[in-house]
Amino acid sequence: MKYFSALFLVFIIGVVILADADLLPDFIHALYAFPNGDKVGHFILYGLLNFFITRAFLSSLPTRRGGWVTLSVGLILALFVALEELSQIFFVARTFSLLDLLASFLGIIVGGWIAYNIKRP
Repeated sequence: MKYFSALFLVFIIGVVILADADLLPDFIHALYAFPNGDKVGHFILYGLLNFFITRAFLSSLPTRRGGWVTLSVGLILALFVALEELSQIFFVARTFSLLDLLASFLGIIVGGWIAYNIKRP
C-alpha cells in the first residue's frame, strides 16, 4: 500500500503541475466535462489519495491509535490541498474556488473515514 500511495501522490502532483501550466491533455478535460465535474474530480481524487495514504500509515503504525493516525493524515493532507487551491490565484490558467476546496475536503473526510473503518491488517 505504501508504494501505491506514493505512486498515486506522484500522479496527483503531476496533474496539478500540468493544470498549473495549462497542459492537461484533452482526455482529462473530457473526464469532467459535465456540470460540476471538476468538483466530482476533486472529491474522488483527494478521497482516494487520503484513503491510500491513511491505509499505508495505519498498516505501518499498528501500535498507534487508528483515530489519531487517520485524523493526522487527513489534516496534513487538507493543509496541502488548501495551499494548492490557494496557489491557483497566481496561475493564469487556474481559478481558485471555495467549492473545489469544499469538494476536496469532503473527499478527504470520506476517504479517511473509509480507510479507518476497514479492518486493520
